[in-house]
Amino acid sequence: MTTTQQPAPAAPTPPTMRDVLAAARRIDGLVVRTPALAHPELDRAVAAAGAAGASVVVKHENLQHTGAFKVRGALNLLLGFDDAARRRGIVAYSTGNHAQALAHAARRTGTACTIVMPEGPNPLKERAVRDLGADVVLHGATFDDARARAGEVADATEARLVGAANEPVLVAGVATATLELLEQAPDLDVLVVPVGGGSGAAAACLVAAALAPGLRVVAVQAAASPAAHDSWRAGELRTAANATRAEGLAVGCGFALTQAVLRERLADFLLVDDDAIAAAQRLYLTGARTVAEGAGAAALAAVLTHPAAFAGRRVGVVCSGGNASEAELRRALAV
Repeated sequence: MTTTQQPAPAAPTPPTMRDVLAAARRIDGLVVRTPALAHPELDRAVAAAGAAGASVVVKHENLQHTGAFKVRGALNLLLGFDDAARRRGIVAYSTGNHAQALAHAARRTGTACTIVMPEGPNPLKERAVRDLGADVVLHGATFDDARARAGEVADATEARLVGAANEPVLVAGVATATLELLEQAPDLDVLVVPVGGGSGAAAACLVAAALAPGLRVVAVQAAASPAAHDSWRAGELRTAANATRAEGLAVGCGFALTQAVLRERLADFLLVDDDAIAAAQRLYLTGARTVAEGAGAAALAAVLTHPAAFAGRRVGVVCSGGNASEAELRRALAV
């Protein structure tokens, strides 16, 4: 699969642990302290795949408000707006979870909110965004088409354009999930985090470096949409084909902020195919009795697909979201 180099924009300054701790105070009581749980059936499946002696701890961000981790960052951002900024509002582009997070935070803070989504989105996610009171614009076939349109809308309305990755305040908010996890499971050897734009993995790297420097943070992306993986491997921003079925991983470019953090601190970056992701979704349903969307199952898929990297280790996996459509769940159960 070929990738192409992107122009290299200046990366925003990454957040610090002081920013993460401030975010934790700001959003305290407004987000769920999601559980970090072991599931014996997952350990058995991981051992059968070849990761002998591994034990898995799942950080269940699929049980977060809006069904995904991104609400942490959205609240951290919008709670910092003044009245004038809330009246001007925000515009964002998303395949779904970033959209729901911002719509939720916008309703909470009284901020005008427009979301641009690719045409034919996950109906569950689109309906949730509309129900939260955001205006929805459907445009283009891909995440990248929606991104271009959102920029045009923001320019025309003077609203604040909120990206999913090049936003230090979002990353600081998202990092509170890793902060919680290290309190809940301080003995982890490896933490596996799914990557679309990379805010979750960058956040995990920042917190691990400060609080658990021996913890290996491993990113995982869909092989059918490998732009972040290819950017990290190349040491420069890349674009790539964007064909995964896993909506939360369907991103066709690397982002300056998250890539800068990942290049400095990430231990490894793995790829998994869409069928492996679907198999992990099935395992979550049958072995943990929990719903994971494709992106949410990717970290577990990485452990099952690359077992040698995890044998004998205590492995944290981030189940980043649970907003799977009915068709997606039916496909997973058919694997």
